[in-house]
Amino acid sequence: MYKRVLLKLSGEVLSGEGARGFDSERTSFLIEELRPVIEKGIQLAIVVGAGNLIRGRELSNMRGSRADELGILGTIMNALYLKEALCVNGFETIAVSSIAGISSLVEHRYDTIEDALNEGKIVVFGGGTYLPFFTTDTAAAVRAVEIGADVLIKGTKVDGVYDKDPKVNRDATKIDKTTFSEAIEKGLGIMDIEAFSICQRYGLSVRVIDFFNKGNLFDAIIGGKTGTVVLPD
Repeated sequence: MYKRVLLKLSGEVLSGEGARGFDSERTSFLIEELRPVIEKGIQLAIVVGAGNLIRGRELSNMRGSRADELGILGTIMNALYLKEALCVNGFETIAVSSIAGISSLVEHRYDTIEDALNEGKIVVFGGGTYLPFFTTDTAAAVRAVEIGADVLIKGTKVDGVYDKDPKVNRDATKIDKTTFSEAIEKGLGIMDIEAFSICQRYGLSVRVIDFFNKGNLFDAIIGGKTGTVVLPD
């Protein structure tokens, strides 16, 4: 059983697949998925994307760096929303970012993170890596290493990693276990190369699960066979 987990989620967990904004039912589902994890005493940190608010690739009329900066701000909004939703439901939570100028909204002193986790508080990271051109997958890998997480769990819409896109290919085969090198060689597209590189360098395993399937997160954390495990070589 993992004791400290970094959970990477897309912004869609707050809105529903393909939707925008915030949906109360999806948020309630997210909270109920986190509940048994926290009650079990697992230390949890979360990195959430901003796809429910803004997608940089859709902003073709502006520079890529500016589109990414808007996405970074979107992750701050999601972190604040998630923090409030968790607090209202009885979970002590802090939102963390070191982006200058928003210290009144979130924690910016990183020496508070370890204390918060040890006290059973949920830590929600906003702002990605704080730099354009890096995805929230990379941010999740950085934060996972930073807090000494036992695993990085990536919550997706698919029940693991397949050799082909299962939505397009009926003969796609699920892969229960692989390595970072194999995933890169086969172009499995689990995470971007920068994220893989960080996980490989620091010996951090990644588990890919279907977060939208009730109970999958808890099963993955307590040692179940849910999803796909990606191991350092």
